[in-house]
Amino acid sequence: MTTFFQQIIDGLTTGVVYAAIALSLVLVYRTSRLINFAQAEMATFGAFLAWQFHDWGLGFLPAILLAVVVSFLAGAVMERTLVRPLAEAHNELALFVISLGILIVLLNAEAWIWGYEVKDVPSVLTGPALEIGSVRVSQQKLVIVAVAVVIAGLLWFLFQRTRFGLAMRAAADNLSSATLLGLPVHASMTFSWGIAAAIGTLMATLVAPQQFLQPGMLLSVLLYAVAAAVLGGIDSPVGAIVGGLIVGVVENLAGTYVPGIGQDFKAAVAFLIIMIVLLLRPQGFFGSRTVVRV
Repeated sequence: MTTFFQQIIDGLTTGVVYAAIALSLVLVYRTSRLINFAQAEMATFGAFLAWQFHDWGLGFLPAILLAVVVSFLAGAVMERTLVRPLAEAHNELALFVISLGILIVLLNAEAWIWGYEVKDVPSVLTGPALEIGSVRVSQQKLVIVAVAVVIAGLLWFLFQRTRFGLAMRAAADNLSSATLLGLPVHASMTFSWGIAAAIGTLMATLVAPQQFLQPGMLLSVLLYAVAAAVLGGIDSPVGAIVGGLIVGVVENLAGTYVPGIGQDFKAAVAFLIIMIVLLLRPQGFFGSRTVVRV
């Protein structure tokens, strides 16, 4: 039972990272109708910025904050210059190609600027792991979970308790009607890209001590995050969080208990379960069903 509960805790802490990246994907999708495959590399580039600012002598926490701000601005600029013209032209294929292009450009830029050598990123908290009975959790993982909870709380407050958040929800639900009502549709799209980039940078910097900061650090995480977003509902922030936790736990348990799976093939089991769920409920657990009147 000790191993079982340890795998559950490890799966939940890993799933928090999947949930955060999936949440970023959902924020972009709700406004731009684009699954941003460059999200993971945008986050990794932001983590490199945090490392660079810290290497130049800035304290680690101020370096993270500065990198988050720069990432927010960069994400907003990307939406305004690269995404919006294609989104307004309703060119979904070109949007998909643009997201892949951003991924490749950032991946090569990281290798060109910082090389492929793994960077040493400090942990926010160091010290002995916290022991809950026979289960151990590192302090850094607790920081990641705490930050993810704060992010989810702030986004809930934004969407439920602010006028701009309500305008973002309206634009996501019905873009044409929101535009006719004079709501700040374009501002909500720009803000969504900026906040998604900022969230990605923050989480990438926190997981870098375990994932090892190098180009392409989060590409494997992106696959799980996409799966989590689709499983929970690609247009549902709540679904992204729940989906991320489910994927994290399932992959951990499969890698431990399913014979012949191990750590190398545990992703296959998680995706198999997701495919089964999507066959039964294509919109995901919390996604909205699209109804078309003929």
